[in-house]
Amino acid sequence: MKIKKAVIPAAGLGTRFLPVTKSVPKEMLPIVDKPTIQIIIEEIVAAGIEDILIITGRNKGIIVNHFDSVPELEFNLKMKNKPEALKIVNDITNMANIFTIRQKEPKGLGHAVLCAKEFVGDEPFAVILGDDIVYNDEKPALKQMIEVFDQYQAPVLGVQTVADEMVHKYGIVSGTKVTDAIVEVSDLIEKPTLAEAPSNLAILGRYIITPEIFDILEHTGYGAGGEIQLTDALRTLAKQQKMLAYTFEGRRFDVGSKLGFLEATVEYALRTPELKNEFRTYLKKIVKKQ
Repeated sequence: MKIKKAVIPAAGLGTRFLPVTKSVPKEMLPIVDKPTIQIIIEEIVAAGIEDILIITGRNKGIIVNHFDSVPELEFNLKMKNKPEALKIVNDITNMANIFTIRQKEPKGLGHAVLCAKEFVGDEPFAVILGDDIVYNDEKPALKQMIEVFDQYQAPVLGVQTVADEMVHKYGIVSGTKVTDAIVEVSDLIEKPTLAEAPSNLAILGRYIITPEIFDILEHTGYGAGGEIQLTDALRTLAKQQKMLAYTFEGRRFDVGSKLGFLEATVEYALRTPELKNEFRTYLKKIVKKQ
């Protein structure tokens, strides 16, 4: 089966970015001039998916508004003869079929994915976290994973190797090597200590999952952090069917952290044609002063 739908869990409170996230969802924080979630949706669309469900929470209406039509703005841009700006606005509105549903209680990532059950139906689907950006201008990370799914017809976890001191922050996988980039998963552990971690392969915000996950999630109890963890459900799914971990190619940014957000902002600015030269000069001056 083909991957036709994607789910973006975006109901988190974003407490690491307080006070701004008291009123602005972390998914709407801009990387240069684009909200994080728009960059993620652009990756999804570039991978060939047009039906996207965003799992939102309280005070996240601004996300929906960003992808909606704004007639008064469009009219204003037309009257002021700003075709380039008008195209930007229209492209955002027309880039995909975007649906939303609210996660009424903050019960964790696993519960957020379960909220997508009716939208997904009985098809395999993609999940991309709302605070994880991967830059690859040749082939988006999700497209790479879809190609792996198309070949093996099995769930695919997007992974990369992380340093020892980082393993406690992620779901960690272990398994048997299939190719240089693919491992058949034998076990998964959510946020283990270094002593508990079976490897350094961390799941980094991208999944392709089969619909059997929903029955499992409905019977998954609370795990790490007192939340329903997607990793726990995936661990059960891996016992029922073949599951792969794929080391995707690309520069990954954890924009849910302040450092990751700043790194993404700097690197995307250095790739922006109208900014890169002056910004590079500015950075050199700043470095010299330190």
